[in-house]
Amino acid sequence: MLQILDLTISTSGPLKIFDPEWIAQFIKDISPWQYVVLFAVIFAESGILIGMFLPGDSLLFVAGVLAFQGNLNIWILLPLCFIAALTGDQAGYLIGKSAGDHFFRNENAKVLKKSHVDKTRAFFEKHGPKTIVLARFVPIVRTIAPVMAGTAKMKYKLFVTYNVVGALLWAVGVSLLGYFLGRSIGADKIDKYLLPIVGVIIFLSLLPPLIEWIKHKIQQKSVSSTD
Repeated sequence: MLQILDLTISTSGPLKIFDPEWIAQFIKDISPWQYVVLFAVIFAESGILIGMFLPGDSLLFVAGVLAFQGNLNIWILLPLCFIAALTGDQAGYLIGKSAGDHFFRNENAKVLKKSHVDKTRAFFEKHGPKTIVLARFVPIVRTIAPVMAGTAKMKYKLFVTYNVVGALLWAVGVSLLGYFLGRSIGADKIDKYLLPIVGVIIFLSLLPPLIEWIKHKIQQKSVSSTD
């Protein structure tokens, strides 16, 4: 399994941005602008639709490891990532509230369908605002969720509360995970285990939507068989 994950994220071309070794070297190479880039990527991936395919999980974890190694300051990194994640979601919510109906007005679109707004509203009503927290740990979903929350007119104060919790658990939590795993594994061994660890993180983050997709397909099949 780890070999498959290694092969998946250690690649060339556009997908190389998900390779933790490439990310680590990139952050080192752009010094002293690394904090600006980190903020921009986390902000975009947290709520700006163009950022949905950016490596948020990998970036946070690798940044934590680099902080352990002394390449980044952990006391700057943690509040920086938290603020980026928090404000990114806020921007996504405001985009959804002001222009969401325009984005989701075409029912024939493959992704941004109008019916998705109704489904999202029903999903929020069923599972509550905790969805905003859970979405943080699912790639692509964490970018779309705040936009959908704004489009579905979730109460702003409620959104802000769970946005703070989600940003803290994700941005600070994943960064600290990288920092403390680097400390426990050791500076001389962390590079060896960096790729498989990030691979496992990506796999676990993709597991929930995969399970939901399988459930959806099973439900569709059962409905069609009864017709």
